[in-house]
Amino acid sequence: MLAGRNRMASTILVRMAALRDAPHLVSFNMAMAHETEELALDEATVLAGVRGLFERPEYGFYLVAEIGGEVVGGLMVTPEWSDWRNGVFWWVQSVYVRPERRGQGVYRALYDEVRRLAREHGEVCGIRLYVEKDNRRAQAVYRRLGMSETHYRLFEAPFDPSGGGAHE
Repeated sequence: MLAGRNRMASTILVRMAALRDAPHLVSFNMAMAHETEELALDEATVLAGVRGLFERPEYGFYLVAEIGGEVVGGLMVTPEWSDWRNGVFWWVQSVYVRPERRGQGVYRALYDEVRRLAREHGEVCGIRLYVEKDNRRAQAVYRRLGMSETHYRLFEAPFDPSGGGAHE
């Protein structure tokens, strides 16, 4: 666990999320989708997805940040094997910090803990994330933390997990 300081001199505690944090994580995911893409996610689906990660730890894990016992941010880490590197990339996803806590070091504390855990893990060869192309504020934060934009573009072919085929 990491304890850090933000500009308001409040202690930021970062810890592994537990199932009891699911309501916060669902709320964060729904808020992020609305803020970044104007998407209204189905709450039951998001809740099932959050719970699903806790049930399948091989798929990844969540971290949450607390200030004064209040969960104020979180993120998800998922692994991806790289045969080119003979190692695992950790993808940082579902990043969210409550609007009133942005700019106070919450994401930095979360990211620092991801880096610490990655170094401790031993097989992690890098950390990656994707960001909405117009989210300049987040991109600036990632650059300040030493991340750089790659030359890759993200493509996807989503499928309906219920077996109904690809989404149109």
